[in-house]
Amino acid sequence: MTAVLAESVARALCADWADRAATLPRTARGRRPADTPLRELSHWAASLRPQHIPCRVLKLAASQVLSQIASIRAGLQHPLGRKLVAAFGHPMQRDPRQAAGVFAALGSWLNLDDTAYAGHLSNSTVAVPLAFAYGRRLDGLSLLTAVVAANECAARITASATLGPLRGQSAVHTHLAGAVAGRLHCDRASAGLFENSFGLAFAMPNWPLMRAFLASDARLFNTLTPVRTAMDACDAAYAGLRGAPDIIEHSDGFLARFATVPLPQAVAKGLGRRWHTDTLSFKMHPGGPGIDAAVDCAAEIHRELGSLRPGDIVEVVVEASLYTLFAGERAARYVTGPGSPLGALVLDVPYPVATTLLTGEFSVDDFSPPHLDDPDRWALAKRIRLEHDTEMTRELFLSDAPFGEAVREAGELAVPWLRGFGGDELVDLIGALQADDRDFSRSTKATGARVTVRLTDGRTVSRTRLIPVGAAGPETRAGHADLVREKFLSVGGSPEVADTVDRLHRMRPGAVRRWIETAFLD
Repeated sequence: MTAVLAESVARALCADWADRAATLPRTARGRRPADTPLRELSHWAASLRPQHIPCRVLKLAASQVLSQIASIRAGLQHPLGRKLVAAFGHPMQRDPRQAAGVFAALGSWLNLDDTAYAGHLSNSTVAVPLAFAYGRRLDGLSLLTAVVAANECAARITASATLGPLRGQSAVHTHLAGAVAGRLHCDRASAGLFENSFGLAFAMPNWPLMRAFLASDARLFNTLTPVRTAMDACDAAYAGLRGAPDIIEHSDGFLARFATVPLPQAVAKGLGRRWHTDTLSFKMHPGGPGIDAAVDCAAEIHRELGSLRPGDIVEVVVEASLYTLFAGERAARYVTGPGSPLGALVLDVPYPVATTLLTGEFSVDDFSPPHLDDPDRWALAKRIRLEHDTEMTRELFLSDAPFGEAVREAGELAVPWLRGFGGDELVDLIGALQADDRDFSRSTKATGARVTVRLTDGRTVSRTRLIPVGAAGPETRAGHADLVREKFLSVGGSPEVADTVDRLHRMRPGAVRRWIETAFLD
């Protein structure tokens, strides 16, 4: 899409919304008096309507839908994805509850899913509204509003436990909240149903075991299981079962078990004013924390040097933040070559960097044979080492996602968590951070990397990127529509679907169903 056309589309979309502008009810504008954060969140989510959502947020949600559809398509094409479909059915099935779980699972396990502050949201916050919009024959505006409602609920509850032992994709409780909110907003459910469904879903929140997460195919369940739990919670609430409204903050509740530094105030902070959807980062490459920037740098180096062989390279150094090193070290013990478990491989840094240096790109196909069996990639991967860059760690915590906003919210209470994550050096490096009232409209996610290649002919080539392509920041805010279009087409998606996502908010129910079918049924 050209810059002129993109600007024209943006003006047209905003013009649509100017006509819909209305005075917001109290529950959509700000805090509503309530007994618990969960009750306040439930009332807000139940009352959220399209006219309450800023234009820029709706446009981000439209890109998020297309981006996550691309991730689901990628999952469908992988051999493990086909096994998942054999077990649980194709996502385009009649029962939206079953379809929601399959959509969620297919889009998550390759780490091609989109993230935000806080959490890997799209696996539930897009997957569930997609299934229910298709099954319930909703229009496009209802689909997008449900996605935003689910984003805001899931991100806030995840944020409340961000300073805890589970993070990233291991924080699967994100999808209890995202699935409940995504389904119930599609149903136009009452605030009471939201509250009871949340309470029941969080009665027994999922806790993944890292051994299974990294060493087996159980990673495919990391969103399917909580989404199915959430569907059961909604069914139970509809039948009249009640959940505890203080399940999040109670001394015997969720945060007491899942948070080192509980942040219950994050659950309802800035409702209707502070949009967590603004913090979206779109995944352009499969893989875990820090891989994106390193792959971006490796692709730039390949474009400069052209075709390379392992014998041309003496060594490769990847400098990154403590977060990237932490994930990479956890995965490294399981990554031994072509037979490595995919759960660990998607968190590994050397293999994707080696692949990109040799081929110029890194895609989902590189996680399966014959590409995964290429001895040249593994030979080069052995010459890649990771080093800590303290400035990148500092920039990571100064940005909103994945931790910075939580550390600011916690203030001095975050010190023990920081010390546990990176020792006294990290505490000294971060310094004093204080909560503020930022609205996330200028959010960033600085998961940077520097890749330096030393060649046998004596040359040294280096590239640095602080914010990966697609991550939250000014470039992504300006060009997310083009980025996700490229992502969708790269996995074989229909140009018709890509070219009409900007009109999703105007589609009637029949058009939405056809659009979803065209997106998945080649």
